[in-house]
Amino acid sequence: MILGSGPAGYTAGIYAARANLKPVLITGFKRGGIPGGQLMTTTFVENFPGFPTGVKGPELMDLMKSQAIRWGTELVEEDAEEIDLSKRPFQIKTTETALKTHALIIATGAKANRLNLPNEKRLWSNGISACAICDGATPQFQNEELAVVGGGDSACEEAIYLTKFGSHVHLLVRSNQLRASASMTDRVFANPLITIHWKTSVIDVEGEQWLESIRIHNADQHSQSSIPIKGLFYAIGHTPNTELFSNQLELNRKGYLFTAPGRPETSLEGVFGAGDVIDSEWKQGITAASSGCKAALAAERWLSKNELSTLIKRTEVEPQQPTKAINHETSTKENFAQDAIWQKGSYALRKLYHSSNKPLVVIYTSPGCGPCHVLKPQLKRVLKEFKGKVQGVEIDIEKDQEIAKQANINGTPTVHLFREKALLKEWKGVKQRSEFKDAIINTLKGSQ
Repeated sequence: MILGSGPAGYTAGIYAARANLKPVLITGFKRGGIPGGQLMTTTFVENFPGFPTGVKGPELMDLMKSQAIRWGTELVEEDAEEIDLSKRPFQIKTTETALKTHALIIATGAKANRLNLPNEKRLWSNGISACAICDGATPQFQNEELAVVGGGDSACEEAIYLTKFGSHVHLLVRSNQLRASASMTDRVFANPLITIHWKTSVIDVEGEQWLESIRIHNADQHSQSSIPIKGLFYAIGHTPNTELFSNQLELNRKGYLFTAPGRPETSLEGVFGAGDVIDSEWKQGITAASSGCKAALAAERWLSKNELSTLIKRTEVEPQQPTKAINHETSTKENFAQDAIWQKGSYALRKLYHSSNKPLVVIYTSPGCGPCHVLKPQLKRVLKEFKGKVQGVEIDIEKDQEIAKQANINGTPTVHLFREKALLKEWKGVKQRSEFKDAIINTLKGSQ
C-alpha cells in the first residue's frame, strides 16, 4: 500500500508494480494538498532529467501516473482518513473503503504554509492565495499591483508568472538574499516588472470585501509602511503531512517522519517513508522520485524476507499502452453540439445557458492550474454517469476574461451549477465527486 501521489508515490508504484506486487496507491484528494503533489501547482519544471526544454508540472505528474497505472498500480482516488499501525496487517480507512496491508509506503508530502495574519482568514480567496499558478489569471488581478512572499524558487517563479497579468509585482523577502537557484535569481533581477523588498515581512492585510493593501515591516529601517496591492501570494514553505502518524511513528524535531540518512525505513518495521514527508532539506521532484524507488525496493525486500509477499502472474508479458486523455476543442458555430455532455468555451456556454433545459455545470479553469487538472476528469466522470441528463462547459479564464469577470470568479477551479439560467450552487476548489452528484440529483428531482 502506498499513501500519496506525488513523484515519490508514483515512482514507488512503478517499482512495486514492475516487481509483480500489485500495489494499491491511495492518491489523496483534498487532505494535505491535491493528487499529484506540489508539482501540480508548478508551471514549468526545467530541472527534471529527460526534458531538455522543460515540462509542465501537471503534465509530468500525468506521465508518472500513466506509467504507474500501465504497470499495474491500482489507484484509490480518496483521502486516507484513519491509519492503525498498532496491529498487523495495518488497517487503513479511506473515505469509502477499508483496506489492510503488510507493508506501507508513506509519501504524503507537505502542504503550503500560511502567515496567519490577523485579517488573513477574512480575505483568503479574496485577494490572498497560496497558488499563483492557480489563481493568477483571476480577472481581479489584471493590470493590478501584486505581491509574493518568499525568497526560494517557488516565490521567484510565481513572481515572474504574475508579471503576465499584473502591472507590477512586489517580491517580499525576509532576508537580504534569495534562496532560489542561480538561473531563477537571474530571471527575477532581469525582470523590470519585479521589485524586491529585502528584509521585509508582512504584518497584516487590509481591505473590506477584497484585498486593498498590505502592512509591511522593514528590519533595516525599523519602519512600517503600506503597499497598495490587489493580490498577495504565499510561497513560504511547507509543513509535512504527518498528522495521521504523529502518535504512531517517530517524528524528527521539524515534524517529518524520522528515517536514517539515505534510508526509507521508519521507526516501525514494514513502514517506509518517501518524498517530502521525510525530506526537510532537498525538496526536489527528482529526490522525491528517487526516495520512492528506495522505499519500494526496501518494501519488496522486507516482504520477501518475512515471507509476506505474493507475486501476481501477468496474463500478458507486455503491459497495455497507456490511454490518453481526451482534449476537447473549443466550441464554435461549426462544431457546437446541442446534446454533447462536455464542451469548451464561451460559445458553448452562451448557447446552452440560453437554450438548454438540462442542468448545466460550468467549471472555470486556468491553463497551469493543478487543482483544475485534478477536478476536470472527476467532473467528466460525474456527468457521464447521468447519461446526457446533465451538460458541462469548461471556461478558460485567461481566454474568456470577460465571462470570468461577469461570473465574479476570484480563483480556479470554481464550479457553477445552473438550471434554466438560475445559479443554484457554487463550489470553490477541489471537492469530492459525491458533492457534485448529490447537488445534480437534487436539481433533477426538483424539476420532476
